[in-house]
Amino acid sequence: MDIPVTPRAAVPPGELPPAARRLPDGRLAVSYAAVLGLAGPLVLNSGVQSILNLTDTWFIGRLSTQATAAMGAIYWLVLCGILLLGGVAMSVQTFAAQGFGARRYRAASNAAWSGVAASLCTIPAFIALGFVARPVLEAAGIDAEVRELALAYWWPRFAVGGPLALIAWSFSSFFNGVGKTRDTLVITLLISITNAIFNEWFMFGLDMGIAGSAWGTVAATAVGVLLSLAVFLGRPVRLHFQSHLTWRRVRLRRQFTLGLPMGLAIAADLFGFALFQLMLVRVGAVAGAATQIVTMLTSLAYGPGVGIALAGTTLVGQSMGQRRTDWAMTIGNAVIGIVVVYMGGVAVLLAIGTPWVAAWFINGTDPNAAAVLALCGRLMWIAAGFQVFDALNLGSGFCLRGAGDARVPAILVALLAWCGWVPLTHMLTFAPGEGYVHFLPQFGWGPTGGWWAALIYVVCLGLMLNWRWRSGAWRPRP
Repeated sequence: MDIPVTPRAAVPPGELPPAARRLPDGRLAVSYAAVLGLAGPLVLNSGVQSILNLTDTWFIGRLSTQATAAMGAIYWLVLCGILLLGGVAMSVQTFAAQGFGARRYRAASNAAWSGVAASLCTIPAFIALGFVARPVLEAAGIDAEVRELALAYWWPRFAVGGPLALIAWSFSSFFNGVGKTRDTLVITLLISITNAIFNEWFMFGLDMGIAGSAWGTVAATAVGVLLSLAVFLGRPVRLHFQSHLTWRRVRLRRQFTLGLPMGLAIAADLFGFALFQLMLVRVGAVAGAATQIVTMLTSLAYGPGVGIALAGTTLVGQSMGQRRTDWAMTIGNAVIGIVVVYMGGVAVLLAIGTPWVAAWFINGTDPNAAAVLALCGRLMWIAAGFQVFDALNLGSGFCLRGAGDARVPAILVALLAWCGWVPLTHMLTFAPGEGYVHFLPQFGWGPTGGWWAALIYVVCLGLMLNWRWRSGAWRPRP
């Protein structure tokens, strides 16, 4: 375990652990009603996040197939960079949940301020990484028109929107960690609504094109930060957590110690996805656009699945704060099961409905429309299998977060993504003479081969992280 749990406040004898109910014979059982009560707003919140992503895709899809392919080329690079640094904000949930479980309420609010301070420290890194996109896209062999559109989206969305997103995550992670998930939902709803308004205004009202979509998201995030700060310093939170006082001694080292491995684990996975998508965009605009649409559609399963998994982080973290490690294992297993059932079920429904749903995100007058729609239908069934094992990955990984175990999972993800997924995608996607390197076998299966490589990767990752969770290696040493 990376971060030792040392609660200072005693938990009253006889108090039930998080999301527990007592059976008539005195034994403890999981209260699924309590789990879903906590996870419900988080599921809706992640669902709104998915709609926010689909909103951007829909607006950009109104421009052209090239614009959609450009977003596909750069979208995962944007997320990868933000999430690599974003661990310092997301780790707030672990510390806030453990502090709340131990009844150290000032420590919980201090975690939020520490996350904000750490987020501000990342601004120079965001600016420096901003110069990476052009050489990456040029090295990837992306068409010049698609590349310039991607760069127009990249700069405002990443260099400006990145630090703002981390500040917003610091506050939402605090709300999630202490069980105030409804506050997170309300703030995300406001961001989603204003994002649609700003997208329409900037892209078409101000005629900014694809860059307007990025600036619209930045403006919406800024609104969310202001609302989050108002709630965090509002009377209910201020009285309970002393949130107006705990900014004085932020704990940056702790945020980076847990946050950087946490961010690396997510970024390693998404960097693999970014390279995966770049390879498919290189195959052609049809493959790139279809992959982007399939990815955005599956976010309807992935996004709410993340919401349920986030409940696992909170419940495991609160259990660890009470030093109830056996209950942490029990509640974690329950949450993992819920994530797998949900994401698998939604993915199958999406695969069945793809011929109708995918058409909403394609310009019917585009000459490539029929080819993109047909490819979406084939890829979605592979993506459905991907979602099942990605659910195992998410559930296990987020429960490990709640326990403060981030270093080993980060190493596992990085090794599998960079040494397995990326080269396998290259081998299965490109035919001999194509691609970036020529010392690997090349089978030329096109975008279908790329998605099969993704499925193989996530099966291995999900099984390994679930093994890590079930091994109990995250339990504090005596």
